[in-house]
Amino acid sequence: MDDHESPLLSKESSLSSSLSSVVASSFKWILKVVMSVIFVAWVVFLVMYPGKLGDGILTSWRAVSSNTLFGTTGSMFLIFSGPILVISVLASLYLIISGEEQVFTKKKISRFPRFRLWTFPVLVDGPFGVVSAAEFLGIMVFSVFFLWAIYAYTMRDLDLLDLFHVLPKDRSMLLLEITGLRFGMIGLLCMVFLFLPISRGSILLRLVDIPFEHATKYHVWLGHITMAFFSFHGLCYVVAWIVQGRLLELIFEWKATGIAVLPGVISLVAGLLMWVTSLQYVRKHYFELFFYTHQLYVVFVVFLALHVGDYLFSIVAGGIFLFILDRFLRFCQSRRTVDVISAKSFPCGTLELVLSKPPNMRYNALSFVFLQVRELSWLQWHPFSVSSSPLDGKHHVAVLIKVLGGWTAKLRDQLSKLYEAENQDQLLSPMSYPKITTCVEGPYGHESPYHLGYENLVLVAGGIGISPFFAIISDILHRKRDGKACLPKKVLVIWAIKNSDELSLLSSIDIPSICPSFSHKINLEINIYVTRQSEPLLEDGMVHKMVNPSVKPRSNGCPMSVLVGTGDNIWSGLYLVSSTIGFVLMITLLDIFYINKFNITAWWYKGLLFVVCMVASVLIFGGLVVVFWNIWGEKSGEVEPNGHDKVTMNGEELHDPSEELKSFNTEEDIQSLITTRYGTRPDFKEIFESLNGKLGSVDVGVIVCGPASLQSTVAKEIRSHSIWRSTNHPLFHFNSHSFDL
Repeated sequence: MDDHESPLLSKESSLSSSLSSVVASSFKWILKVVMSVIFVAWVVFLVMYPGKLGDGILTSWRAVSSNTLFGTTGSMFLIFSGPILVISVLASLYLIISGEEQVFTKKKISRFPRFRLWTFPVLVDGPFGVVSAAEFLGIMVFSVFFLWAIYAYTMRDLDLLDLFHVLPKDRSMLLLEITGLRFGMIGLLCMVFLFLPISRGSILLRLVDIPFEHATKYHVWLGHITMAFFSFHGLCYVVAWIVQGRLLELIFEWKATGIAVLPGVISLVAGLLMWVTSLQYVRKHYFELFFYTHQLYVVFVVFLALHVGDYLFSIVAGGIFLFILDRFLRFCQSRRTVDVISAKSFPCGTLELVLSKPPNMRYNALSFVFLQVRELSWLQWHPFSVSSSPLDGKHHVAVLIKVLGGWTAKLRDQLSKLYEAENQDQLLSPMSYPKITTCVEGPYGHESPYHLGYENLVLVAGGIGISPFFAIISDILHRKRDGKACLPKKVLVIWAIKNSDELSLLSSIDIPSICPSFSHKINLEINIYVTRQSEPLLEDGMVHKMVNPSVKPRSNGCPMSVLVGTGDNIWSGLYLVSSTIGFVLMITLLDIFYINKFNITAWWYKGLLFVVCMVASVLIFGGLVVVFWNIWGEKSGEVEPNGHDKVTMNGEELHDPSEELKSFNTEEDIQSLITTRYGTRPDFKEIFESLNGKLGSVDVGVIVCGPASLQSTVAKEIRSHSIWRSTNHPLFHFNSHSFDL
């Protein structure tokens, strides 16, 4: 009987699974359509708003919705900030349905070449750096919007002047003040998007699969534009008041009804300080000044709310609320001290830290973390690429850190003290033993492991930029060994280094140990270019094996916290929904029992209450979810007994490949895949010509991790080379988070 029932049950199970997949796909498609319609309608309204038509739509909307409990402020919030919050909630539902598993299948080859808007480089030089086709379109759309907004407001202002009966000598001053008002409004419209790219675990970024380190440049661009318009806004008023001889009288004005000037001045000064110190030169040479000054964003936002009141502040509230959500979650995650399983130093001076993580923490190769070492600074956080694959082991994550600045130099010195302490362990008291107390935010990165979706990968690295590629190679090798979904068949690594001592970084990945039969499963080729040495040193043949022994810092820490926006989709969705509902509920109760009851009319005070409700809703309602999320993470992500004992001092989890290794000449295979050239730089024109002949019309993914000069060089060659005309599914991707600031 069982022999007949098993096939039937199998068919029913397969049918049920197929039906569930169809339902899930249909629901995801519906969510995509709904989110797209809401987003397009929202953007169209924002673009139309400066004109008469947009103003008419807003007037009609306020007439319909201002009779609710929230009044005119609620109507403004719903039309300007409501759509982005609704999209965020729908996006969380979409990610929950999508799950984590992805199936990578070979793409259908088209007869006609095509390129991807998000990856094809259009601009490679200039103030914007390397700009993709989609980014270029975005820049053009924003540029057209700014010109349109200035034109539309100018036409409305000229019509508005006819309604004022002023003397001809005062007409120009009135026009100047109205122009300043319009510049401020355009600045607010830019600020609608300003905080969206810097929410590291943002559901919106995960929805469109743009990692935080890529989105930060959008924040930089928007920040420059926003502060430019706010500066023109303030300058127009200052000039008008100077001409009128009323500057000192008006600049310190703090009216209860209407715009409060002094808070606006304070907000503008804070914004200007952030703007000046965020310029490329200052950020590169005086990073700490940039970092500490940028904390003035709290002053900037709070005093902006006091300046414009709750009515106008509700225009930008949506993006700021999502940022507060992300910032509170990051604060909760970063409070935990994380155990450092091992630490070591390479001959080139690069450091490696292996950090403890819970088994249920998800991340992809090409992820990165923000790291704080409390012995060095309680305020500084630095981003580093993850050099280990998620499949390397469930108990750890590794990062490579190159000594480039003051902070990393101090970390190297602290590690040196640990080496010395181990040699005289019996002579040191526990209190005087050196420590490395780390806190971690992340991991962050792409939502999907896109590097697995291409048959051919070209990985171009400069110096420590090789770090994330170790994670990619390890990830591919693990999947090939275990028979998991993985398309790459050929991986070409092009690595440019200054000196041969950097070759020791190759010891970070033990290819034969991961996949003893790698030469039969994947075509892996590593081309290394040593640019500052004309010939190899005597010890270069063994330099990749010359690594200082690892040390185990004494720590009372524990695994990384699971409280990260890119973590569990269900918990992050609950966190967003509960905080949003809590915010609406608090605003409702405040209006009913305080503002309306006691007839509160002061604009600045209502703006302050609005900000307080935003923060309080996240702390109270979101905080309640965080508590249960953390409890769930502790129970489901407990490290196995002696789990860290399974991790070697080199940061690898123990397994025994000895039986497989016996049948392969791994040393010979390793030597055959590495080619080292001295005294030369990569000739990308020659490299891509060679690839074009070998690969033909197949999938090619090009990933670059290195300085801006390397990115521009590769982008130029790819844009101009025929590989783009013969490749049907090209990927061009940059990573820059490997470099310590």
